[in-house]
Amino acid sequence: MQKARIKLASIDIDKVNQTCSFIKDIAEKTGVDMRGPIPLPTKRLRITTRRGPCGNGSETFERYEMRVHKRLIDLGLDERALRLVMRVPIPEGLNIEIEMVDV
Repeated sequence: MQKARIKLASIDIDKVNQTCSFIKDIAEKTGVDMRGPIPLPTKRLRITTRRGPCGNGSETFERYEMRVHKRLIDLGLDERALRLVMRVPIPEGLNIEIEMVDV
């Protein structure tokens, strides 16, 4: 049996959750088997920089952090459902990856 595995990743969690709800609605309408959205660990990219441009003065630092939120959805393989998933509006800054997997 095959299924479609959809991986979503973005730095904006609202975009990820909105796209997940679109896919969930499609699965309910078409009656396709769906597992997820499974939250994957959030990747945190941290950068600490010195606030002052020269070496003089007190040692103050700026800390920046970017979080990459990820979700995983497994859909049963149905041609109609996959075509509807392909037409889901993907917001700017959201990375979506669809692959076929054998179970």
